[in-house]
Amino acid sequence: MDHATMSEAARQMPHMMSGGMSEMMKPVVTGAGGYLAARAIAGNPLLGALRSPLLLLAAGAAAGYFAHKYRREILGALLKASDAGKDFVLQQKESLSDLVAEAKESGEAQAKAASAADTGEATGQP
Repeated sequence: MDHATMSEAARQMPHMMSGGMSEMMKPVVTGAGGYLAARAIAGNPLLGALRSPLLLLAAGAAAGYFAHKYRREILGALLKASDAGKDFVLQQKESLSDLVAEAKESGEAQAKAASAADTGEATGQP
């Protein structure tokens, strides 16, 4: 090894020694955490049943059946919620425009009062 490489390695040695163990242990700790999470999920019998393809197929078929059976009620509820959302947005827009107009009016009134006070001081009137 040449002198430049040796001096560079010697310069980085304190950094490697102080933080080296924590950096080397990070993958191990991450892997252990993942293993424990997987064991906790697999240990629950209800979550283990969700892995059954037949159960997933049956749940999908039941959901499809009920969605088809109650499609009119579902669409009615969605339309009602959509209309309520539109009304809410319109009310908020109106409220915001009222606030903006009120703020402009108060700003104009303050400007008029300030200009009247300035002209009164300029003419020497109290």
